[in-house]
Amino acid sequence: MNSGLLAPPAVRAGGTSSRPPEASLTWTDPVTGRQGFLVVDRLVRGLASGGLRMREGCCQEEVRDLAAAMSVKEALHYDPEHRYLPMGGAKGGIDCDPLSSEARGVLTRFLAFIRPYVANHWATGDDLGTTTELIDEVLRELGVEGCITPVVATLDDPEAARKRFADAFAVEVDGIRLAELVGGCGVAEAALTVLDREGTPRSSATAVVQGFGAMGGSTARFLHAAGIRVVGISDVHGTVANPRGLAVEDMLRHRGPHGAIDRSRLGSADILLDRDDCLSLAADVLVPAATSYTVHEANHDRVTARYIVEAANLPVTAAAEDRLRARGCVVVPDVVANSGTNAWWWWVLYGDVAPDAESSLAKVRGALRDLVTETLKLAEDAGWTPRQAARHLADARRDVLLNRPGA
Repeated sequence: MNSGLLAPPAVRAGGTSSRPPEASLTWTDPVTGRQGFLVVDRLVRGLASGGLRMREGCCQEEVRDLAAAMSVKEALHYDPEHRYLPMGGAKGGIDCDPLSSEARGVLTRFLAFIRPYVANHWATGDDLGTTTELIDEVLRELGVEGCITPVVATLDDPEAARKRFADAFAVEVDGIRLAELVGGCGVAEAALTVLDREGTPRSSATAVVQGFGAMGGSTARFLHAAGIRVVGISDVHGTVANPRGLAVEDMLRHRGPHGAIDRSRLGSADILLDRDDCLSLAADVLVPAATSYTVHEANHDRVTARYIVEAANLPVTAAAEDRLRARGCVVVPDVVANSGTNAWWWWVLYGDVAPDAESSLAKVRGALRDLVTETLKLAEDAGWTPRQAARHLADARRDVLLNRPGA
């Protein structure tokens, strides 16, 4: 328990403080009236990392929470033995349906407006509703080399770094890109770590994955490969459940665009349910892997899982997390569980890991297991939530980073 010597960090969504961001911009598209947002939570060495999302209803507060969470994710992976030196956190968001005919024009005009940031300070990439390839394409049209331009400019051998990055993004494993797999590998390892810590045999453990896109699909793959019974998976059309376990690999082979499950190829024992029914399916672990604010004040009581491992960004609201904790459900926060993707980008770019599947997945597994173990132990010892523990670890590591000679 907390001895009283250490006060718990005050946290907002994402495990972050209420400290105001260093920069916050709101842009209104002169053509469509759509709004875009850029929040730079903090710069470290003049740099910040974080993706750009596009979705109907995206707002400034959401982007602020996401940017603050990025600062925590970056700091958590500081290791003085690595070449990679963490950055600050930033995030972009556009209030627009990414499938609409106006989406690309809105994206282009938004990036043109914030060009000084993406050219010099903000290393961005894909997020909900966007792809790295699309963002790179638009940036090149605007005279910026690509998403990682600000970081590449700081490296001793930019050409070698670019080659490592391109090589890693070209790797596929059983038809799925390595860049898509690393995040789910980390989330699955987070879930396996909590189950192993409490002594639950993998052969009897169960999981539900909400969302079957890049993160949800790869998480389901790694859980299934580890022997966990995945008893429910949801997509935008509903939930597919089977208490004996779903045929995850077959579902992945026939997965449609944007993570759609091909219901014509399901097994005879598979059950079709409403989309939100995934929350109440009996399972040891629930993995929300789709949108933000999925578990909230109005539906948290439907959750039956002992653990929620956050694969999406901000999937559990702060109020819901408090209520879940009160009844014994442990939330492994997104800043820990889904941090593997961000860290892997920079491990590859800086040369801390080889641009291949074997070394990349091994690195992600080891780093996430260590980080989850450390976070949960601190939370238990101090009487904190895992989110508070993650914030404390991030603050301590950032302090060490900023006090390095020459920092």
